[in-house]
Amino acid sequence: MKINRIDVYQVDLPLHEGDYNWSGGKTVSVFDSTIVGITTDTGLQGYGEVCPLGPFYLPAYAAGVRSGIAEIGPHLIGHDPRELEKLNLHMDVTLKGHPYVKSAIDIACWDILGKASGLPVCTLLGGRYGEDHVLYRAISQESPDVMASKVAGYRAEGYTRFQLKVGGDPDVDIERIRTVSRELLPGDKLIADANTGWLMHEAMRVVKAVSDIDVYIEQPCLTYEECLSIRRHTHHPFVLDENIDGLDVLLRGRADLAMDVVNIKISKFGGLTKAKQARDLCARLGIAMTIEDSWGGDVTTAAIAHLAHSTPTDLLFTSTDFNSYVTVSTAEGAPERINGRMKASEEPGLGIKPRMDVLGDPVLSIGS
Repeated sequence: MKINRIDVYQVDLPLHEGDYNWSGGKTVSVFDSTIVGITTDTGLQGYGEVCPLGPFYLPAYAAGVRSGIAEIGPHLIGHDPRELEKLNLHMDVTLKGHPYVKSAIDIACWDILGKASGLPVCTLLGGRYGEDHVLYRAISQESPDVMASKVAGYRAEGYTRFQLKVGGDPDVDIERIRTVSRELLPGDKLIADANTGWLMHEAMRVVKAVSDIDVYIEQPCLTYEECLSIRRHTHHPFVLDENIDGLDVLLRGRADLAMDVVNIKISKFGGLTKAKQARDLCARLGIAMTIEDSWGGDVTTAAIAHLAHSTPTDLLFTSTDFNSYVTVSTAEGAPERINGRMKASEEPGLGIKPRMDVLGDPVLSIGS
């Protein structure tokens, strides 16, 4: 089996709630997503998606995805999409760095591998744990009272894990954490996610001021070293996200006891192949994980669901359902949230069928 053609589609994903706000005044109302379709010489097709959270969150941006695929795509024609380790090594030789560019290609190849073998990607990633898996709900940064007012509605949808977007003015963030915490019920979990937004002295003020609250502190500062310093000055459970982009930092973090939970974003690693490596390493080391991505629609959500559902239940802290945040559906068969939980498809591959009327014409085609 060989790759014959790579088609690239651009899709806008508006938000149900209008906009999404986080640290430093960053905001997005419409996400620019790229969906990749790979066609083989046997006629099998696979699909993947990558959707950076704007150009100001990570070293990734939507136009860069498509430019990168234009660069790397011609070098993949004729390669077997089922040979995922080999394909990833070839992509890394062909294009240094830029893992997010490779992510949708890798996901599409997993979709093909599943269809070729007649197995869901979840099974190929290691096996299915339980009937479904738990989700979190991100609470976009607004005033403390507005953020707190959303908890009851999200809980009614089944969520019990709430990721509070902080990383702004420390005094306001302290009030955000305190106000939202008063809305929690037994069994709920609260994560204060600063998305690198605090300086060290600000982070120190916040963790000290909320020392009496049961809250996870997520990525308070920009660098690993800064976060480690805060970690060593607080008793709160600690989550690392933006710094987690390879096996080396996972090993370092484990050695330094730098975190209790890590966030594994599929596109930050370059696709399911390398995200699986990180997931499996964490599982062996006993590190809890949030399995997610930067953003996305139905295809990304399907990929997340398969990786999350194949993660040992006791080590899966939570996951996400990005397709419930957006107003556009790009694929049939995508997983749906049910009472704050989600399950991966049992159909071969990712279990999705793209809505070609939504995708429209390719913005880029490579091969025959």
